[in-house]
Amino acid sequence: QVQLVESGGGLVQPGGSLRLTCTASGFTFTHYSMYWYRQAPGMEREMVATIGETGYFVHYADFVEDRFIISRDNSKNTVHLEIHNLKPDDTAVYYCNTVLGLQTYWGQGTQVTVSS
Repeated sequence: QVQLVESGGGLVQPGGSLRLTCTASGFTFTHYSMYWYRQAPGMEREMVATIGETGYFVHYADFVEDRFIISRDNSKNTVHLEIHNLKPDDTAVYYCNTVLGLQTYWGQGTQVTVSS
């Protein structure tokens, strides 16, 4: 079955960096775009970035400000999200996502907390 497992979150001081990883299984990874979303406390889930099948196409939400980098390693079925110069407003649960036909799949999320 399709599985998306996020890792790499944690408690980080403002200005720090993190690299989140989503490991995918149960489907042909190279055939599908991948997405990162986030959900802050009391807020709706929002899309952060997306990457096409080959990694050539990437798209970021307007709020990203060049601090986020999405990438994928098709040899390892992984997609990454690097976040630099972290701010308290980046505190959220970060989710990996993909859409296979009519079915949307989510990982369990990884918590990112930015605090001094």
